[in-house]
Amino acid sequence: MRRVRGFAWTLADQEVLSTPDTWGDVLVEIARADRRVVALTADLATTTKVARLRREMPERCINVGVAEQNLVAVAAGVAATGLVPFVCTYATFAALRAAEFVRADIAYDARNVKIIGTLAGVASGQGGPTLHAVEDLALMRAVPGMIVLAPSDAAEMGEALRAALAHDGPVYIRYGRGTEAPARREAAFRIGRAVELARGEAATVFACGAPVHHALRAAERIAEHGAHVRVVAMPSIKPLDEEAVLRAARETRRIVTVEDHNVVGGLGSAVADVLVKAGVACELVKLGHADRWLGMGIPEDLMHEGGFDEDAIVDALSALTGATPVPDDDWSDDP
Repeated sequence: MRRVRGFAWTLADQEVLSTPDTWGDVLVEIARADRRVVALTADLATTTKVARLRREMPERCINVGVAEQNLVAVAAGVAATGLVPFVCTYATFAALRAAEFVRADIAYDARNVKIIGTLAGVASGQGGPTLHAVEDLALMRAVPGMIVLAPSDAAEMGEALRAALAHDGPVYIRYGRGTEAPARREAAFRIGRAVELARGEAATVFACGAPVHHALRAAERIAEHGAHVRVVAMPSIKPLDEEAVLRAARETRRIVTVEDHNVVGGLGSAVADVLVKAGVACELVKLGHADRWLGMGIPEDLMHEGGFDEDAIVDALSALTGATPVPDDDWSDDP
């Protein structure tokens, strides 16, 4: 475990294995094993942990300066030589500022580029709405040929990076603050596969990223009142595990999707697409950014205000299952 320090948005130190630390370490690991791997940054090497590779293999790191569109364009050119560029910058810059370059330079030519979008959702809460990446899943899902991944913790991030390297083609991976506790899982990560974390028949919660941990806590609270809920992590947004969605619809008849992203175009929309295509009816509740801007603040507060934290999941499950848990007013155990 590493001691994570200096997060201005929480002013708290936490004993956790952080996703940025894992990303930085795994990048070095895969670069040692595969000489094709290079890293590109837009003047964020230290923040995004690309600096770890730069210290060991400076010749395999490129800093284009504060120019995210150039960052993506250069990566496409580097990939054309047979190398495998890992591009890392804030998610809002990767998916929005450089969107045309991602589409035309990388995806159109199926360049073998891996894009890492950090501080997704409201992870940079005190940076305000202009830094909140709440559209990136929708944008990247809509790009032909793009694989879209959203790991929920550090271990899954490492597995996602290895899977991205093994995949020949463009991949987008997003993560938030990256200080979430490890989720319980038995199955290994695989592109296109969901991971069941808790069993239940009363309803199913599909979640990605940080909300996975909120979903697990919500399921525990609901279980105390007789409603056992299935919790399924969806680290692969595109391709989606359609079989897991249809199985949940048929076996539990009630689905809640949770994401730190706009409810338009993200995980909830992907799940709804599967249900409509298969002609399977069930109750569906989509939790996330309700197509509105949130303000500036601590990420946990914004998630609560936005209606996609643990309490909101409990409320949704209560309405669907009829379970009525007592409100959790004890803040001492909050993450």
